Amino acid sequence: MPSEQLDVELEFGENGLIPAVAQDVETGDVLMLVYVSADALAKTQNTGLAHYYSRSRDELWKKGGSSGHVQRVEEIRVDCDGDALLYRIEQEGGACHTGYRSCFYRTLDGETVGEEVFDPDDVYE
Repeated sequence: MPSEQLDVELEFGENGLIPAVAQDVETGDVLMLVYVSADALAKTQNTGLAHYYSRSRDELWKKGGSSGHVQRVEEIRVDCDGDALLYRIEQEGGACHTGYRSCFYRTLDGETVGEEVFDPDDVYE
């Protein structure tokens, strides 16, 4: 990962956050839609591990901090307007806290189409 210096202008919005899609670099699967603050982006760039901002907990967090299912960031892309990011990542374990490989594991009809890769009861106490 490069240093935290940015060569593009980003629009973090009124709440100081920018949406980011986490995509598996090998398969192209979309794993998560998350939010990133400037601090989270800097930590990601400095460590190579995905850091995000939790709106529900109102805090910065490292993906995999409690589960061990970290995301190694291979590349960060910026959309044309500078108001969304794409994290191309290598996922260890599942991306979703519910135990699935991706947070997008079901259809609007409620059909489960994703792969369950861990039992959240075993991971989160």
